Amino acid sequence: MGTNRRKFLGATAAAAGAAVLSSTLHAGEPKKLNLGLIGAGWYGNVDAQAALKAGGVEVAAVCDVDSAHLAKSADGLEKAQGKRPQTFKLYQELLELKGLDAVIIATPPQWHALQFLAALEKNLDVYQEKPLAYDVREGRAMVDAAKKAGRIVQVGFQRRKSKALQAVKEFIDAGNAGRIIQADAQIHYNAGPKDATPQNPPETLDWDLWCGPGPKIPYSPQVGHINWRLEQTSGHGHLVDWGIHLVDAVRRILGESTPKRVTAAGGLYCLRDKITTPDTLTVHFEFERCPLVWRHRIWGAGEYAPEVSNGLFFYGEKATVFATDDRWVAIPVGKGERVEHKAGGDAGLEHMQEFLSAVRARTQPACSVEDACQSTTTVQLAMIAYESAAPVEWNAATEQIVNNDAQAKLLKRDYREPWKHPYNK
Repeated sequence: MGTNRRKFLGATAAAAGAAVLSSTLHAGEPKKLNLGLIGAGWYGNVDAQAALKAGGVEVAAVCDVDSAHLAKSADGLEKAQGKRPQTFKLYQELLELKGLDAVIIATPPQWHALQFLAALEKNLDVYQEKPLAYDVREGRAMVDAAKKAGRIVQVGFQRRKSKALQAVKEFIDAGNAGRIIQADAQIHYNAGPKDATPQNPPETLDWDLWCGPGPKIPYSPQVGHINWRLEQTSGHGHLVDWGIHLVDAVRRILGESTPKRVTAAGGLYCLRDKITTPDTLTVHFEFERCPLVWRHRIWGAGEYAPEVSNGLFFYGEKATVFATDDRWVAIPVGKGERVEHKAGGDAGLEHMQEFLSAVRARTQPACSVEDACQSTTTVQLAMIAYESAAPVEWNAATEQIVNNDAQAKLLKRDYREPWKHPYNK
């Protein structure tokens, strides 16, 4: 922690530590949970509102390094729950607040590991947005810390609650599609990048602290709020940010862990000088049961078949299955008639409900931190294959890349001073 941040934290820690939250109990009602929100941007507020909708909670505190985000989030939460949350710039201050039960961490990925570990050190339960970590070694440190702490952890793979994807798993597990030969996953869309010209950040935003342990890069609207997803040093691209949901779904449906081999090809063909991760990418994941092929193209005028531009295909000996968030289609081999199934629900709400129920019951939710780490590792290996322009051979037992020292160095990114990487093995 820098000297200026140390002084700032020291000056306010006493007041923050003295604050105590209350949990009002009424007969027959579960204990009210006091939550903290770290990262008050778009999806952090989506998660916080889902928690309020689930009920039995109060978002007692919010943290963000952009004072405009902080005020907007506090306004929205006050309107929703009738009480204004306390606001903090530094997550360390929020974690000193007495009476917190759990935190939602929804910052960009370069911050996930340090904030997650700090929350566990304060004996708090954690709802951690995906991806679990920025690099593979951070993920291992987080898994080990979670096991040691024994706290409740849920990772934000909300599509695990998709009724359509759950039905597809049941369909495939029952043998209705036969042996699955290959799976495909794809999300094509028009990214519409913002201005990438280096410029001064908004006065409300502490850009140095936003970059945190990652490299401090020049600010532009394209690497700032929301758009960081396509920046290599923070979001690490479309596959890691959005595609990871579908990779996780395939792993879940087929019962896979991590791939044995990963090959990637793509590049910047349309959005060069606007983003820093591939606008076109194909990845071949060699899993034990069958290969998974990922494709994305985040530019273009439109889709020939927009109904399948975001979804999964499972190619089996008896049937082909397509699935997306709220719909799935089974197409039998031969002249059989395709059958389409609609499936509603609110996956984000249900995922948050599962977390809150687990916190109250002291039981781990279905998406364990180890399981989430495997999905995160899978997409990170894809980016290593892409960035090194060579296939990755992965030994899951040792968590090592085989016979490629240059690739192995990409499993752990050096932190910017004064922050220290949590993986020390």
